[in-house]
Formats: sequence, structure tokens, C-alpha cells
Amino acid sequence: MSQLENVLASVGLVRPAPGEVLHFSEDPSIESFSPRVAPTAVQPRKYVWAVDYDRAPAYWFPRNCPRILTWATPATSRADRELFLGTSQRVHAIEYAGLETINATVLYAYRFAATDFTPLGTPEPYAMVATRTVHPLGPPEKVGSLLAAHEAAGIEVRLLPTLWNHWNQVTRGTIGYSGIRLRNALPDPGQPSP
Repeated sequence: MSQLENVLASVGLVRPAPGEVLHFSEDPSIESFSPRVAPTAVQPRKYVWAVDYDRAPAYWFPRNCPRILTWATPATSRADRELFLGTSQRVHAIEYAGLETINATVLYAYRFAATDFTPLGTPEPYAMVATRTVHPLGPPEKVGSLLAAHEAAGIEVRLLPTLWNHWNQVTRGTIGYSGIRLRNALPDPGQPSP
């Protein structure tokens, strides 16, 4: 790792190098990754999941942290850009309740050869997947401060009391978005309790 990469990693800014993909985990002891059906999977296929350079920031969070990611696309209206992004290029929204966990979590990045993975998702891939057991290129790298990583990457972290109002707005707008681990979010105050 170069001196610049060491400095960036110290603030959590860990991204894959060309020809690599990353898998983030709170477990620093994984020696090999075997395909499995993810508990949140919408398809029954077994995969090893990883992310490319552009999607790495979506995983600078504790695994179970619910979050909404927003960014502009060519189809994003000016009004939606101003409403959801303001002056930011990208916004990651979390609940106030998750801030302490983000600050306390130690995350590790595992590097893999990108040639062992294929893109998943259309029209734009949202993940890289392997269908056979893969081994990291080396030991995992400890990721530094997750909030500092966002700051260094120019990504705004927005704290909300609950994610649901924001989710309902972004899913009706023209903004690019992704919701991760939303099943772990606080209950939607607009919905009756079960």
C-alpha cells in the first residue's frame, strides 16, 4: 500500500485499486469467501458479494445500519437535485440512532481480483458477484473513521429521526437512490404498528 493509500485508509477512505473489488466486513478473520444466499436476497442464487470503486462508499457503514443513498442522474430534475442533494454530489442518510454505532464500528476491507467477479444488476450493475469460493488478495485492511471517509470523499452524511419520509420522497422523485438494510430502520411513523 502506498503512503497516500495509508493516509486515505486512516480516514476510512478505502476503495479498490484498478483490477480489484472489495468486500467490507466487521470480521477480520475470514480466510475464504464461499457463495451463499444472502438473507436479504431477492433471488435464490448463491453469491460472494463485492463492490467496485463507485459503490464502495455505500458500504462504509456497519453491516446492519439502515441507509438511503442519493445522487443525481441525467434524468434528475433541477428541483429534485436541490431538494435531495442541495450543494452535495451525493448524500447518505442514516437515522440519528445509528450515529453512535457508526462511530464505534471497526470495519475491514477485503480485496479481491475483479476477474473473479461479474457485474450483477441491470440496467446498471449494483454489485459484483462470484459464484465460486474466492480468496482475498491479502489480509484485510482496517478501515478508519467511517464518517471521515465520507467527508474525504465529499459525501454528505445526513442524520434523520427516521428514514421513511425521506424514502417515500426519493422513490417518487427523479433522483438516483438506493436503500440498504431498510428492514432494520425504525418503524415508519405513517404506518400502523403490527
